[in-house]
Amino acid sequence: MGLSFSVDTPLKVAHYGISSVVSIMEEDLLEMMREHHSKKNGLEFIPVDKKEVDSRAKRITAYCNLLDQLVWKKIESIRNEEFVFGSEIVKYFELLPESSPVKAKYRNMLLMDESPERAAIEAELRKAIVPGYIDVNIMAKVDNLGAAKTGEPLPVEQSDALTALRGYAQSTLNSSIVFSAGYNPRLYNYIAAFDDFYPTECGSLKKRVILKVSDYRSAVVQGKILAKKGIWVSEFRIESGLNCGGHAFATDGLLCGPILQSFKDNRQALRDELVTLCNASLQALGKNTFPDMPMQRITYQGGIGTAHEQEFMMEYYELDGTGWGSPFLLVPEATNVDDSTLNALATAEPDDYYLSGASPLGIPFNHFRKSGSQRLRDDRVAAGKPGNPCVKKLLISNSEFSAEPICTASIKYQRLKIDELNKAGLPEEEYKKKFAAIVEKDCLCTGLGTTALLKNDIVNKQHKPEGVIICPGPNLAYYSGTFTLAQMIDHIYGRTNVRNSVERASLFVNELVLYVKYLRKEIDKNALSLNQNTFRTLNAFKTNLLSGIEYYKGINDAFLRNCSYECPDMIEDLEKYAREVESIVIPSLVIAS
Repeated sequence: MGLSFSVDTPLKVAHYGISSVVSIMEEDLLEMMREHHSKKNGLEFIPVDKKEVDSRAKRITAYCNLLDQLVWKKIESIRNEEFVFGSEIVKYFELLPESSPVKAKYRNMLLMDESPERAAIEAELRKAIVPGYIDVNIMAKVDNLGAAKTGEPLPVEQSDALTALRGYAQSTLNSSIVFSAGYNPRLYNYIAAFDDFYPTECGSLKKRVILKVSDYRSAVVQGKILAKKGIWVSEFRIESGLNCGGHAFATDGLLCGPILQSFKDNRQALRDELVTLCNASLQALGKNTFPDMPMQRITYQGGIGTAHEQEFMMEYYELDGTGWGSPFLLVPEATNVDDSTLNALATAEPDDYYLSGASPLGIPFNHFRKSGSQRLRDDRVAAGKPGNPCVKKLLISNSEFSAEPICTASIKYQRLKIDELNKAGLPEEEYKKKFAAIVEKDCLCTGLGTTALLKNDIVNKQHKPEGVIICPGPNLAYYSGTFTLAQMIDHIYGRTNVRNSVERASLFVNELVLYVKYLRKEIDKNALSLNQNTFRTLNAFKTNLLSGIEYYKGINDAFLRNCSYECPDMIEDLEKYAREVESIVIPSLVIAS
């Protein structure tokens, strides 16, 4: 959910047993939030100056340690509360799913009169209170390596991703680090430098690795790479390629259902192969091996919107968990969204959510039309001043105009690129299209971090209210208004329904629609420069979509089974989109003689 939306979510939900993920890529934001929460909790705040040696890693470590300290403080406080209406300890157990054995014990305890037996059960329940995990995220592709003041390259250990990993590894947290956005060789090599990622004598891990993957093949390849270094992947987190928030990493037309089926069919074989590789590597390194099969979770996130879908995904694909992100942007108790942006989200229309080219990384980015950054960008373009000041330099990657990479959202790059465009003598329509693509790039480094500062009244001149960027997934179109944490949790577990009245197909069909649109867009984009590789890729994409549609026809009956509400029959939609996909024409290659 970007940089700031969940930056302190553990302090809001972890004491209820709810796990969340914090991005640790923007150390200035973490330092400001550390100061805010230290002072709020009466703790001494000792800043980490940017001039200190290894300051980025130290800032990240300090913030992780503060989260750990404050969450455990809340846990101890809750454990000492009385079981009375309105207390946090009661809220902890009420939020649990009805299927939880602990919830059943809690319900039975409420029916008991005061007695030694009840007191014993209360004591058991108090011990059962555990915090949700404070997991952290590193976007593997954000890994620039700057230069020292002398102009000499910095040691590789000072790259953005490696310093973030080091900051987390040196913290007190017992949790997981999520690697997203693909494979980064130097990051994967560096993780082997930290003992917390290796098993203890009993086979436990203090710090674990979660890989966010788009398909089974990616899980196998990356899992083996890490296993050969003695690093165990504790969770493969499958994310929808397009029906998700933030950056969107489309597959080659592979839909989430068939992907999940491949994990279901092969998870035991995958785990057996990886543990064999991992233990052999650990033994060669002289480290503890796993005496028993270590835990390896398979989870999914992206577009789940109803309690039935939640239950179906868990049971049919035998998942260990699911992730819900974007709907929690409408839960002020859980995430950071400033009042102006929150009101815009709460009253948004489906068309306000769209897949954009705003990311300087060149990766499709889920955007929100009513965000402050959109208005700010349009005003700058209208004034003849496109681009953004480039302060944080996390996403610098382009070297078209200079030996030192610059960001495509920066003032410098956009001016140079527009000057180049003005000299190209293009037809008006083509010029407008290319101009729009240049100025569409947005400053994610500051924009994604602004809303947390606004919500917490933290003043910083780099983060302007009109510059807020928010990146919800398209699934947020089916929610309106704002909700309490209890309301959203109850919705997930089927105890209530907070969906709006917008007609909604199943998550499978919704993702399929996004992929059909994406295929058409890719064909249009490549029409004038089609080559043999692109032609094969687009054809494979189309074939995979049709195969996915047939797969969904085969599970429709299972999907409808035991459904009491909000469970649309998929067959009619599947037939409709099968015809549409079949009718899509991929331009033929013309090979010169």
